[in-house]
Amino acid sequence: MFKKRKHNWSVPHGQELTELDKKVLSFQNKGFLVPRRELIKTPEQIEGIRRSGVVNTGVLDLVEQEIHAGMSTADIDKLVYDYTTQHGAIPAPLNYEGFPKSVCTSINEVVCHGIPNENEILREGDIINVDVSTILDGYYSDASRMFIIGKTTPEKEKLVRVTKECLAIGAEAAKPYGFIGDIGKAIEKHAKRNGFSVVRDLCGHGVGLEFHEEPEVNHYNTHEKGMLLVPGMVFTIEPMINMGTWQVFIDEADGWTVVTEDELPSAQWEHTFVMTEHGLEVLTA
Repeated sequence: MFKKRKHNWSVPHGQELTELDKKVLSFQNKGFLVPRRELIKTPEQIEGIRRSGVVNTGVLDLVEQEIHAGMSTADIDKLVYDYTTQHGAIPAPLNYEGFPKSVCTSINEVVCHGIPNENEILREGDIINVDVSTILDGYYSDASRMFIIGKTTPEKEKLVRVTKECLAIGAEAAKPYGFIGDIGKAIEKHAKRNGFSVVRDLCGHGVGLEFHEEPEVNHYNTHEKGMLLVPGMVFTIEPMINMGTWQVFIDEADGWTVVTEDELPSAQWEHTFVMTEHGLEVLTA
């Protein structure tokens, strides 16, 4: 997903230590994993990511207005491309590492990275994740929503609802100078309580100046603290919750589409957040 680097909070030679530097260095000196200083976004960068998030949210709002049974996932892709480009932005997935479309559309048992197709038609009872990522003036934002097509089963409705709750619970667990591991621990507890499992092979990620940055944000309990959460960090939380097993496979036909191993339904919700001194702030809503 992204290139891992050695984590070390370093202050340029001769530069006076800020209060933030002192606080993070105190954790580093105790042996905790801390981010590189370069991962902390400036106020100007955060505002750029926020502006990108406004376009990203507008795309998802449009999809929410237009999505219906009988339309193809290629129709969704066109909506996303047209809206994004008309607002002076670029769909980040388009041609990213060979991905051929502007959005990921993942229906029922597809966990993520579904490729829009004119022959893939939405039907009554489907649940679909629409995952949108936007580049505006060089700044990246990333979010997804679940949509229920018409009336579906109570089991699928519960899956969609609980997954959205998992996103909120994970965000609430993320505290300034807490740890990444707190997020996954809280998410998995809620998912398991409701009889669901959490995908382990995919994760949230840093975002903003690149599509995928550090840190990795696991959505299950790794039983490790993970990286220190420092104000100015920008990252996604995007739990993928399965009705059955957490295990998945990649469709060999396209090399992208991730499907549940038992082919039972999956759901996902995602936001881009910035850590502040008071907790997480959503940048994609």
